Amino acid sequence: MAKIHELASVLADQIAAGEVVERPASVVKELVENAIDAHSTQIDITVEEAGLKRISVVDDGDGIADDDTEMAFKRHATSKITDRRDLFKVQSLGFRGEALPSIASVADVTLTTSTGGVGTLIHNVGGHIVAHEPAAARKGTDITVTDLFGNVPARLKYLKSPTTELSKITDIVNRIALSYPDIAFSLVHNGRELTRTSGRGDLQQVIAGIYGVQSARKMVAIAGENSDFKVTGYVSLPELTRASRQYISILLNGRYIHNYQLSKALVAGYGSKLMVGRYPLAVLAITMDPLLVDVNVHPTKQEVRISQEPELTQLIQKTVFDRLAQENLIPDVFNELPQTKSHERASDQLTMALNDASQKYTPTTGPTLTHREPAPRPTATPTSQSAPTTAQPTPSAPIAAGPAPLSTPATSPVEPVMVQKKAELNLPLVQQFDAKYQHEGKVWALGTPAPESAAPAKTAATPLPTTPRFPQLRYLGQVHGTYLLAEADDGLYLIDQHAAQERVNYEFYRQAIGEVSDDEQKLLVPIVLDYPTTDVLALNDHLDTLASVGLNLESFGPNSFIVHEHPTWFKAGQETDTIKEMIDWVLRDGKLTVAAFREKTAIMMSCKRAIKANHHLDDQQARALLVKLATAENPFNCPHGRPVLVHLTDQDLERLFKRIQDPHHSGDDWGE
Repeated sequence: MAKIHELASVLADQIAAGEVVERPASVVKELVENAIDAHSTQIDITVEEAGLKRISVVDDGDGIADDDTEMAFKRHATSKITDRRDLFKVQSLGFRGEALPSIASVADVTLTTSTGGVGTLIHNVGGHIVAHEPAAARKGTDITVTDLFGNVPARLKYLKSPTTELSKITDIVNRIALSYPDIAFSLVHNGRELTRTSGRGDLQQVIAGIYGVQSARKMVAIAGENSDFKVTGYVSLPELTRASRQYISILLNGRYIHNYQLSKALVAGYGSKLMVGRYPLAVLAITMDPLLVDVNVHPTKQEVRISQEPELTQLIQKTVFDRLAQENLIPDVFNELPQTKSHERASDQLTMALNDASQKYTPTTGPTLTHREPAPRPTATPTSQSAPTTAQPTPSAPIAAGPAPLSTPATSPVEPVMVQKKAELNLPLVQQFDAKYQHEGKVWALGTPAPESAAPAKTAATPLPTTPRFPQLRYLGQVHGTYLLAEADDGLYLIDQHAAQERVNYEFYRQAIGEVSDDEQKLLVPIVLDYPTTDVLALNDHLDTLASVGLNLESFGPNSFIVHEHPTWFKAGQETDTIKEMIDWVLRDGKLTVAAFREKTAIMMSCKRAIKANHHLDDQQARALLVKLATAENPFNCPHGRPVLVHLTDQDLERLFKRIQDPHHSGDDWGE
């Protein structure tokens, strides 16, 4: 007797259902995609008990002719493709012909459809058609799925809680609604509406309906294209982030897909504007020639293969970067505070901090007299638009060293506040940095006495230099040695001094390290590195990559490499660690660029040289920091993505001091 036989059609459909129908959300996805392919303008989804009891999808699309209704339940029956050439230019969401028969094989399915005339009703139970009869129906299709997995109860144990399954359904509907803003969607669960879109074609309106109006207001439109791709959509400002990439929706020719490289490129477009471990909220719509994408690589069609993917990732990164470069990224304080009763407590604490700072700030009009009078401290020339003529100097040594005298004798040099543990850093770059701060634009290094020839300063009210996106700040004072207070025409600003100096340092080092030559420096004692065989085999394939960044590995036995020289921009004393880090990077990613590695080096050096919290600055030091911040390319975030400054508008201040009432209060306004 023959051992090999053909599977029964129902059993084959149930096996296919294991790939296509994983959970109730899979049923919703397949049915909604079929409705979209039928040119629907309105799609209503109704589910009961997270889809396990009932799923109904009603559309106003083309409908199915009576002659085709039974064929629609046949496996691999499709109207989308006819020959293999069509497979490489698929523009519909469905084309395999697996969805409907797979669903019917594991559930009870009732289909009612009409193309405009007399309708048709098909009842399919477990893959067998038990009824086929005329029905009164409007144009479109109504599919109802009940008793899902009733004939394969083993599948039920792999499902999660009803809440989890419902969240999966909601997520699928939301992603599809974002893909097609010109279609009206509604999702109702147990009589409660969860999602509704208008179908007016306004993507931002759909985003507001799904993620909330406040989130939609913090998103900006993006647009970019090249000869092969067009990228549009909305991305959130850096102040609106999430803890995972789940809120990034990538839509390719109207199809929601999973693609790590594209989402990675979108995040990379933010540069250092995002905090570590935080991700934006984004809807990215990509339009491209169907010939450049293969959607036939996974049964659910959520994974695709893209031709020229590196060019697309570069376009996405550049489009996001260029768009955010146009925005003023200073967050508003009241938008950052929690909207609860703690909101009032936070406001009260902020008011007390402002009052405390104003009491501590007393502008000086002459030299501060102590047991030993210091040398005069002239400030910058009028071109720097800096600070008062003199100010009481503050110790600039690290906090751990303890308090220092209030003034420094004129004969002893003053260590700049911005330079800490200089011996641990690359000395030539430190000297370049100090020279740049001391002379560029006649702005002196923080804490360093200005030359005797410096011209008298303007008054404290003189605004600091600014860029078109950055406000004209006038320095007021410091709070707890950590935050600087400044005013502008549009309100009050609080500046994190550590984050501000990190940003200033980073922009200097990013440029300075990049300008260092690629000359090699010989090692007195060569470095020998040992790796397991698997890593050695991988490294042998990437020796040219490492050589392109100045790191030449020579074989030194079966499992070892030896290094005789290294690029001169390596930090002294950390050559071995730097080389190992570069090799680990190659083993993990398969590629390495000098620019990317120098970026990480610049971030590290900028953080080490920045002043810390609880470090008091005098007026001249604080103003010099604000001057440099105003000229930064990105003055809004530190290299780690934390905000540098926040903003309180005039209206916010009036609300804090009850000079105007909150919108939900009634009564007369309080005047002056």
